[in-house]
Amino acid sequence: MLESITLPAVLLAIAGLLAGGVAGILIERRGLRRARGRLQTEGRGIIESARVEAESVRKAAELEGREEAQRLREAWASEAERRRSELERQEQRAVERSETLERKLEILDERQERLDQRRDAVDRERADLEKQGRQLDERERTLGRRLEEIAGLDRESARRELVGQIRDEARADAAQHVREVRERARGEAEREARKIISQAIEKLSVDHSSEAAVSVVTLPSDDMKGRIIGREGRNIRSFEAATGVDVVVDDTPEAVILSCFDPVRREVARLAMDRLIGDGRIHPGRIEEVVEKAKDDVDKTMRQAADETLYELGIHDLHPKLREVLGVLRFRTSYGQNQLAHAREVALIGATMAAELSLDTQLVKRMGLLHDIGKGLTHEKEGSHVEIGYDLCKRCGEKEPVLNAIRAHHGEEPARYPETFLVTAADAISGARPGARRESFEHYVKRLEKLEAIASSWDGVEKVYAIQAGREIRIMVTPDKISDEEMAALSEQTARRIENELQYPGQIKVVVVRESRTVDFAR
Repeated sequence: MLESITLPAVLLAIAGLLAGGVAGILIERRGLRRARGRLQTEGRGIIESARVEAESVRKAAELEGREEAQRLREAWASEAERRRSELERQEQRAVERSETLERKLEILDERQERLDQRRDAVDRERADLEKQGRQLDERERTLGRRLEEIAGLDRESARRELVGQIRDEARADAAQHVREVRERARGEAEREARKIISQAIEKLSVDHSSEAAVSVVTLPSDDMKGRIIGREGRNIRSFEAATGVDVVVDDTPEAVILSCFDPVRREVARLAMDRLIGDGRIHPGRIEEVVEKAKDDVDKTMRQAADETLYELGIHDLHPKLREVLGVLRFRTSYGQNQLAHAREVALIGATMAAELSLDTQLVKRMGLLHDIGKGLTHEKEGSHVEIGYDLCKRCGEKEPVLNAIRAHHGEEPARYPETFLVTAADAISGARPGARRESFEHYVKRLEKLEAIASSWDGVEKVYAIQAGREIRIMVTPDKISDEEMAALSEQTARRIENELQYPGQIKVVVVRESRTVDFAR
């Protein structure tokens, strides 16, 4: 019974388990179908989102590519324009260099032509000498035969006598020929030098203006003088203390005079006084403020003047200290000649002559510009402007030719470079040309008196005349006391004393004249 009950139960249990498993499988399959549908839906959403995002990225990339292409296009156009400008500048420089080379070739052709002419002249002279030599040989043979026939000398004795005679004649002829060649060469050199100097002066036309040691400031009325003086003179004392100049308030109508040996300080004072008069507010505090502003303006003017001169001459590597002192020359004068204008003129005249002689024009410009640089510091340092300028340029690293030009243009040392001679000549031309320099009448008269006194101080001097406005001193000596040999020593000693004891523009020619006269009367 128990066995019959257990079997159906087991079968039912198995059947239930099978039914449950099938139902579970069906339920699981339904869940899987639902999950598959949900996943397919999510996958289609993801794909669609990815497609939209990809489209957005594509459009953004396309837009960025267009912008990059536009930027590259603009950069290429800018680069093309820059290269085109650079090519145009290079083409312009090439044209300028070509013109310069053409001019140099023309100069070389002219010089080659002159050399060819001189070579032809030398060849002709050589041919003449050879012809004269043949004639001398023939004459020697003829004279030898005649001597043997007439004098009865043996051949060796006659040969020695004839050779001595011919040697003397040949030496005399050679000396005469050398003298003629030397005189002809000297004449050609002098003509060529005059031509070069004339061309240099002709190419440079400079207006000269003389400057005085005082500045006159015009006033709107005489009432302004009282305001300039101030209560108990406090304004004028403050002005003189701030500027370092003397203010002269005299009876001159509507004007005051500023006096100072330093032209820079005088210019600062003049500028400050003009501004105070224009402003009308004159008191110690205002004076100090205006004077400081005037100093800044004058410093700016000096720097600008130096920069303009350097730009004009094409000098761009000058030491800052030299540039500063060069600006000071804007307000420095020598016998009324502005020293910055003088330095510029010497540089240009020297460079023009250097170009004619195929020398270094830039070096000559630098030497001419700096030859008087020491005059910008003579108000601050002891010593001559030559030594001051030499020491300054040496400390600033200037080359030896520049240093040689500074000392050689006043004879402190011999000229060691061809350019130095040009700078010395250009300095003499700039300082000695009419209107370049002037001096007061009193100084002029004193200089002439001192010049004649120096020349008259020697024993044996009979008369002395200062002529050509003091540029030549003519000394008449007594023939019985001064010999011909002593004349040279007298002129040299007089020249040295003039150099050491006088200050003068340009140069002074010393001429010593010695002549003997015998006078008698027929009655």
